Amino acid sequence: MASFTFQSLNLRAEIGGNSYALNLDGETIMLDAGMHPKEEGPDAIPRYQEVAYDSAAAIVITHSHLDHIGTLPVAQRDQPSAPVYLTAPCAALGEALLHNSVNVMNSQREELGINEYPLYHHREIDYLRDRWMIRPYEKTFTLDPLKNGDESETSLTFYDAGHILGSTGVLIEKGEKTIFYTGDVHFQGHTLIQGARFPELDEPDLLIMETTRGADERPTDYTRADMEAKLAGCIKDALEAGGSALIPVFAIGKTQEVLTMIDNFKEEGLIPEQTPVFIGGLSTKMTMIYDSFSDSTRRHRPGFEILRDMKVNTGNKRRRAPIEYKPGAIYCLSSGMMSEKTTSNIFARNFLQNELNSLLFVGYADGATPAGAIKAASTGDTIRLDGNHKVQLNCVVEEFDFSGHARREELLEFAVKARPKKLLLVHGDPPAVAWFQEKLAEQLPETEVIVPTPGAKINF
Repeated sequence: MASFTFQSLNLRAEIGGNSYALNLDGETIMLDAGMHPKEEGPDAIPRYQEVAYDSAAAIVITHSHLDHIGTLPVAQRDQPSAPVYLTAPCAALGEALLHNSVNVMNSQREELGINEYPLYHHREIDYLRDRWMIRPYEKTFTLDPLKNGDESETSLTFYDAGHILGSTGVLIEKGEKTIFYTGDVHFQGHTLIQGARFPELDEPDLLIMETTRGADERPTDYTRADMEAKLAGCIKDALEAGGSALIPVFAIGKTQEVLTMIDNFKEEGLIPEQTPVFIGGLSTKMTMIYDSFSDSTRRHRPGFEILRDMKVNTGNKRRRAPIEYKPGAIYCLSSGMMSEKTTSNIFARNFLQNELNSLLFVGYADGATPAGAIKAASTGDTIRLDGNHKVQLNCVVEEFDFSGHARREELLEFAVKARPKKLLLVHGDPPAVAWFQEKLAEQLPETEVIVPTPGAKINF
């Protein structure tokens, strides 16, 4: 009798360190191979021990954020025969991210005494990269032949998820079974890349759906255009006050979106055309990769290359030298959460004390991070940026909603239209998942809605 099961390899039922295993009648596919951003050392690795050594037929990576690709070399080490399927932009961004992660882990080994770091090495990434299989969107492909030489009966199709460059949702089909995994998805599109283009699903056997924003109640009158206009106004206010604007950004996705917004602001006369723009940290490398796909991916501005067309300043060229502050400039620096020892954190040491400056948050920040502490603080409060640096918060602080994840109402509508037989709610913290459970019980009473318990196998 055929057996089809799903198993969460996550450490906990929450956001972070995403990885899942599908057993399709004896053929195992692993979905994503993330690193948990709040854990360290081996504790940041998903439960790969739940999948027998060298038993997987494939590993699928949906996009190149750390929580979805950060332990891919570890997964490949455990599954040496499994090819890795992903899009070309995801591979380019992911390779750069993994090499950067080695550098970060080497630093943490020295500074924090985490002896297990690095979890993998530069040479290992280069070696394992040969098993990455590039596949385009919307062209169905069959898995490589199995280890015993038999042809696989499982087919996959990638669909643009609109989350970041190269992100994908994946349709998996075997026999009469149909599975769709959304990965991280954004339906409406961003300033630079277009929104998701998912298939019309018709009662799939299993829908695995992210729930990141389930607890976020966005105002009914929200528009992205209004939010962009507000950001432009705040940048202009800082410049006219004689200060500068610091925008902490994630290196992949948010950096490139914000830079495109700034270029639009200049073209529309919302901020002075000659305003210098600085980027730093990992953002420069990732923006180069974004630019390399400017003519080959779905974009609102095809052919637009950020570094070339904007003449962005990539900071001080001297190795390890900090970016110098100048009034009348815009600084888009990673990391987005201003984590310790990152470019945005170091730059903020002198920036936050100047009341003429503006600190503009355009993304999520965990409450335990420096960015989270600043968001919760008031003017005049003392902020601890790291173990050695405490500064007074005197600058203007503003927040903006430019989430790279779909609104909860959009995901709910997607699920209701699909009418899956089973729906698994993943990639969401408990309050987010609870909102979806309540709404789906009302609108999809015949669908079995499950929040997967890590390690437990779910039949479908």
